[in-house]
Amino acid sequence: MEFYFPTELPEQIAFVASAATALIGLFLLVLPGTALRLGGFQVGQITPEGYGATRSTGGLYLGLPICALLFAQDFYYLAVGVTLGFAALGRLLSLFLDRGLVVRNIALLTLQLLLAAGPLGYSLGYF
Repeated sequence: MEFYFPTELPEQIAFVASAATALIGLFLLVLPGTALRLGGFQVGQITPEGYGATRSTGGLYLGLPICALLFAQDFYYLAVGVTLGFAALGRLLSLFLDRGLVVRNIALLTLQLLLAAGPLGYSLGYF
């Protein structure tokens, strides 16, 4: 079995966005304490259930993009884009409902929107 890297630029954009999402998921899965600290939590107050929730989210962010990378089908890229889009929607709601209008949230919202745009743009035919 060969490693597949797309030859067309639109699919390469979706591929790279999926790979970046998988790396973020791996980071959340392997280093939840560091990820929580970067997210603004005080790690001493996190319960084992909090670490479990963080690792579980990391598993989602790792597993779905890996399917897109392995199978290279439009449907998988669409699923990655929609998932990241709804994650960005949750962060956008947090900006206004949770008084979360801070630089870190805006930067992460921008990252999520950029990562969602690649797979969505490719799978929906905008690129």
